[in-house]
Amino acid sequence: MTEMAPRPTLEAVAARAGVSRATVSRVVNGAQGVRESLAARVRQAVEELGYVPNQAARSLVTRRHDAVAVVIAEPETRIFADPFFALQLRGISKELTAHDCQLVLLLTEGRGDHARVARYLAGNHVDGALVFSLHLDDPLPGLIRNAGVPTVFGGRPGWGEDDEGALYVDSDNRGGARTAVEHLVSLGRRRIAHITGPLDQTSAVDRLEGYKDVLPKADPALIEPGDFTPAGGERAMRALLDRCPDLDAVFAANDLSASGALRVLRERGLRVPEDVAVAGFDDMLPVAEQTDPPLTTVRQDIEHMGLLMARLLLRRLDRNRPDPDTEDGAPRSIVTTTTLVRRASA
Repeated sequence: MTEMAPRPTLEAVAARAGVSRATVSRVVNGAQGVRESLAARVRQAVEELGYVPNQAARSLVTRRHDAVAVVIAEPETRIFADPFFALQLRGISKELTAHDCQLVLLLTEGRGDHARVARYLAGNHVDGALVFSLHLDDPLPGLIRNAGVPTVFGGRPGWGEDDEGALYVDSDNRGGARTAVEHLVSLGRRRIAHITGPLDQTSAVDRLEGYKDVLPKADPALIEPGDFTPAGGERAMRALLDRCPDLDAVFAANDLSASGALRVLRERGLRVPEDVAVAGFDDMLPVAEQTDPPLTTVRQDIEHMGLLMARLLLRRLDRNRPDPDTEDGAPRSIVTTTTLVRRASA
């Protein structure tokens, strides 16, 4: 059996670089006050020896774990079936990786998992948390606040007074919905239905409000609850057609709901867009470009939103890092723009 070579130590790096152990420690831990010529020698010695810092010991010095928890308040079946979450996680991962920070994924299958997640966050395992897909009655924000962990939320908070000052990244859901409905109106459509998202989430509420901004006197029968899933879009489309067979357009709160609506319209023998125009929200290419016909939709840069969430958190953890998008070193929340992508469905 081959014995493994001993792990390089700080002392070995110091000897190779010709500096003190304390100097090596400062360079490895990112401290200031080391001349660049010495720091360069230390970095070269680290690379030559393959030195890897002991994270536990490093945390005692820096009080940082170089790890961030990502908490998604949805069941696993939804997370792994919806490309929205994959895109957001990809953006988060890119930003954390660029700063040598680990992503720790925490899933909440149900309310019973919330206490477990709160205990983990309070246990000083991570430097901060990124939390998204919250529901209005979700206890997670309060539990996370009590854990004392720096946090950035994905989506506009909506849980009341406690959300004041919360850091978050969101898209202009209301404005994007207005753009989609205005486009359908410009095509001469007059009976425009709306398949909502789950109305215990602020994104779905904002998109419904955007629809109402354009059509304040819309027939309430033209609004049907959905749940951001293809199956929910199918159920809602069937209910709308049974109730309002003369509808001539549909704005679905997301692309997955729109894909379900398109299947039902095809089953009923209705042509898209000749008989019924359809618009969605997200512009997730695996969905929007593969529907039949390709989907007109509102584009939000989901991956970039994930990246911005991670960036906001890292800047909060390191107030010394210059940030052109903040004042006095304090990060602020970000709302990104949306654009309409016109394809064959409308």
